[in-house]
Amino acid sequence: MAKSAVRVLITGASSGIGRALALAYAREGASLVLLGRDAERLEAAARACLAAGAGEAETHVADVRDREAMACIVQSAHEKRPIDILVANAGVATGLSPSQLLETPEAVRAMLKINVEGVFNTVEPAILSMCARKSGRIAIVGSMAGVRALPHSPAYCAAKACVHMWADSLRAQLAAHGVHVALIVPGYVKTPMSARTIVKTPLSARTLLKRSASAGVESWQPSAMSDEEAARIIKNGLDRRRNVIAFPRYMYWAMRLFSLLPAALVDGVMRQFPAEVPETPERENS
Repeated sequence: MAKSAVRVLITGASSGIGRALALAYAREGASLVLLGRDAERLEAAARACLAAGAGEAETHVADVRDREAMACIVQSAHEKRPIDILVANAGVATGLSPSQLLETPEAVRAMLKINVEGVFNTVEPAILSMCARKSGRIAIVGSMAGVRALPHSPAYCAAKACVHMWADSLRAQLAAHGVHVALIVPGYVKTPMSARTIVKTPLSARTLLKRSASAGVESWQPSAMSDEEAARIIKNGLDRRRNVIAFPRYMYWAMRLFSLLPAALVDGVMRQFPAEVPETPERENS
């Protein structure tokens, strides 16, 4: 392994964006530290990365909710060789069906622990080490749902808005110490998680319908892209040290605009697109 090869730690690396991003760095000979909860899928991802050219692909079966375990993994990985890029990617979605009024409290709290505390648990152990050597990049994966609230995913939107604010604060605080923080704001990406979400369009927009991967249900996911394409955009943005890596750009600016318009107007439009976001199987005490 070449000494100059970048060292990258990625959570949620066994599937979706995390796996695709690991493969993108593997093709450049990166030293990878891959974290996930499914041992079999994680090992398969590591083998694929080694086959693609990774200098190494170290794996850790870990739950980002476990603060002590995450601190141990991140610090030991850094001691072995300093982490150049840390990607806090692990997350789960949860939401409401059109007939639901209230999300299951236990599912909501489990999602918050993964999507919020899990990000903190991943990033915090790396901050002091990166600042000490005045080098390093931190990437925090948010969502378009964190830019403007969606009625079908109240808790998920709240979680992503939280990490958006945290990323913005960290970026301002750590820049003086030579550490760059990037917020990643994806739209629809074709992953196992997004395939479970069904957003229906009004009859007047039938021409925009796509067929969902699940049971042929009509689903509208504008500008949905593959995880490979998402990984390419993210890697390019990180290479260029962009502060916000949002894609597709038109959706990001549309959501920013929606946040400035009268709430009643935007809420009325949102209600024209009924959605069904399956509840996460995670539970608070799991």
